[in-house]
Amino acid sequence: MIAPPACEPVDPDIAPADRAAPVRRVVAAVACGGALGAGARYGAVLLWPTPAGAFPWTTLTVNAVGCALIGVLMAALSAARTPGPLVRPFLGTGVLGGFTTFSAYAVDVQHLVRQDEGTRAAGYLLLTPLCALAAVWAGARLTRWALRRGRS
Repeated sequence: MIAPPACEPVDPDIAPADRAAPVRRVVAAVACGGALGAGARYGAVLLWPTPAGAFPWTTLTVNAVGCALIGVLMAALSAARTPGPLVRPFLGTGVLGGFTTFSAYAVDVQHLVRQDEGTRAAGYLLLTPLCALAAVWAGARLTRWALRRGRS
């Protein structure tokens, strides 16, 4: 049996199968969004492939752009009166979670280390999370600024 989300009270008069319906919709939203985001990431890799031993600019750029968009999304949703219940799972976890690729980041580091590019690997290892955090912060901050400016 699938447990209902912790934030929703359990109504004992609702059958367990009916309580699982919202969970299934969220899982479906995340899966569909993830497929779109992963497809977009794959398209970026096809358009801008990284040669063996080179600095993985494509993965770094995808992660930075995706993180900036996560900041934009979270700030916009925080300002929205009533965002739909599937907007955050579909766009945030799904599309942008599928687009950003921290697993590829780890593989890129591993490839650089195996190719005896330790300095490049260490730089990439530090640069990616710094860029990701800065991008989320900048995306959220610029979105909040734009929303405030639009209201005045």
